[in-house]
Amino acid sequence: MSALSFELLKTSSDSLARRGRIRTLHATIETPVFMPVGTQATVKTLSPEELMDIGAHIILSNTYHLHLRPGEDVIQGAGGLHKFMNWPRAILTDSGGFQVFSLSTLRKISEEGVEFRSHISGEKRFLSPERSIQVQNALGADIIMAFDECPPYPADREYVLASLLRTTRWAKRSLVAHERSEEQALFGIVQGGMEIDLRRQAAEELVELDFPGYAIGGLSVGEPKPLMNEVLEHTTPFLPQNKPRYLMGVGAPDDLFEGVMRGVDMFDCVLPTRIARNGTVFTASGKLVVRNAANAKDYAPLDEKCDCYVCKNYSRAYIRHLLKAEETFGIRLTSYHNVYFLVKLMEKIRASIENGTFLALRKQFYDAYGYNRDAMC
Repeated sequence: MSALSFELLKTSSDSLARRGRIRTLHATIETPVFMPVGTQATVKTLSPEELMDIGAHIILSNTYHLHLRPGEDVIQGAGGLHKFMNWPRAILTDSGGFQVFSLSTLRKISEEGVEFRSHISGEKRFLSPERSIQVQNALGADIIMAFDECPPYPADREYVLASLLRTTRWAKRSLVAHERSEEQALFGIVQGGMEIDLRRQAAEELVELDFPGYAIGGLSVGEPKPLMNEVLEHTTPFLPQNKPRYLMGVGAPDDLFEGVMRGVDMFDCVLPTRIARNGTVFTASGKLVVRNAANAKDYAPLDEKCDCYVCKNYSRAYIRHLLKAEETFGIRLTSYHNVYFLVKLMEKIRASIENGTFLALRKQFYDAYGYNRDAMC
């Protein structure tokens, strides 16, 4: 079996939505899919067993953070990331590029790569396409990313053009450096800022390199959602129909619908566990701030339409008490619920594409959730 195969099962007749299936050496992944983020080889507060119970078949880990701590040599010595974190299903690792470029004042870009200072120790480090791939080869994830430059928003056109040309050159170097192509699928990353014609240029240049899949980076970096969706809509048509498409760092419920509608297959985001730690959860009728005083004597579940373990067993009042008392269990419960909510939402989206009701589901969800659909387009 090859490192990755993708089967396009159905396309929507009234949008660009796609129903597909990815196979890797560790898992079969039904798409569209939301991937929980385990930045440092763990999805915060959740065990691998809980993630499997929720229905996650692929999670994401971060090359930059694992390179700095504990180091890829430690993980490789354990037999790779799957064994190190006791996760038997698929893993995707990013290139580390976004984290390095987000350091801004702590890094220096050259054609060779990026010199940066560790946010942990302050020591100088260097990450190049070759080094990023070397680290990811050692980590052993099923899907890995080519090293790219993520331009900030806003950025002038001249900078964005130079950035995407460098990203293409780095993509070629990443391909040459990749030594485990039979076990790990390397994705190219489409950049180009908010310039639609440059997005097309970047996509066409990467498609010529024939990656097993393609990621779309540099979105959800501060731009208005209508602009993000416009750029996305003018990017996916230039990517191959027979390969998976991954929108990086995007995972709010509305963003999932909008991305799927524009032909995206894979999503990831830290949002569900991040807002869970602040006491906020997703529900069928919108976000709920569990910490609010109104929930102090509310013995209903977080979401009466949810059948997750948390909603079956615990009340808003109890979870609010845990959060106010700073008990870790409270964060575990809100995190479990939020990840479950997005995983199950994607199951509903997949079913709607299969039976031809995707746009109807989108409308139904937005009406219940309180979203303004016009503000998304």
